[in-house]
Amino acid sequence: MPTPIKPPFTAETARAKVQLAEDAWNSRDPERVALAYSENSEWRNRTEFFTGREAIKEFLRRKWAKELDYRLMKELWAFTDNRISVRFEYEWRDETGQWFRTHGNEHWEFDEEGLMRRRDMSANDYPIAESERRYRN
Repeated sequence: MPTPIKPPFTAETARAKVQLAEDAWNSRDPERVALAYSENSEWRNRTEFFTGREAIKEFLRRKWAKELDYRLMKELWAFTDNRISVRFEYEWRDETGQWFRTHGNEHWEFDEEGLMRRRDMSANDYPIAESERRYRN
């Protein structure tokens, strides 16, 4: 596993951190994604609050069982020494074939080793036609 990008962040390292996160989430591999988070990472994802890598993996398994053909784009919004904020969009379809686009923001806080110790996410979903998709595998 490559050495994590550690704070304090610069514009270059913050953009690289966001790209690594986008790539990992687009793998849809809960084991891979969870490695970016500290063992006791605290999450708020919409209305869910949980702590720890095992809870993260379980959440991601549930998420990707529901959000089929998930494809994500993350964009750096702002950064400080050990924090990064991103805006994101992702598209997915449900089991009936209805496509959705999700828009949101995340605020991340990192420990000194470059692992995310806190993730705070807010998002909204809305239905789209397949022809309106922006992100494709």
